[in-house]
Amino acid sequence: MIPAEMAALHARCFTTPRPWTELEFAGFLADPGVFAAFDPAGFALGRVVADEAELLTLAVAPEHRRQGRARSLLTALEGDAARRGAATLFLEVAADNDPAIRLYRAASYREVGRRRFYYRREGAPPVDALVMSKAL
Repeated sequence: MIPAEMAALHARCFTTPRPWTELEFAGFLADPGVFAAFDPAGFALGRVVADEAELLTLAVAPEHRRQGRARSLLTALEGDAARRGAATLFLEVAADNDPAIRLYRAASYREVGRRRFYYRREGAPPVDALVMSKAL
C-alpha cells in the first residue's frame, strides 16, 4: 500500500481525528522508526522509539469490518514492534469510539491515562482521548 492509498482509506475511515494526507503518510513512512502492517482492506501504522511503540493509526475499510481484520493487523503490528525492541505499545483512542475501545480491551490493552477534550470536532463538544497500553 502506498501513501496515496493509505490516505484514501484513512479518509473513508476517519473524521475524528481528521484524515491524514498522502504527504503525511509519506513523511511517516520515511522515518526509520515507523513501520506498518498491511491487509488488502486495511493497515496499521506504528512507530518505535527506544523500548516503546505507539500505534499511530489503524484503518479498515468500512465494508470489511467485523471480520477480524483490525485484530489481525494489531497483532502483526505488536509482533513487529516487539522484534524492533519495544517492550510496551501505547495508543490513544477517542473516548466515544466504542468499537475501537472494545477491540483494544479484547487485545489486553488497559487505560493508563486520559487527555481531556483532546479531539476537537466542528459543531460538537470536544471528546477525551483515552491512552491505553499493553506490555509486549
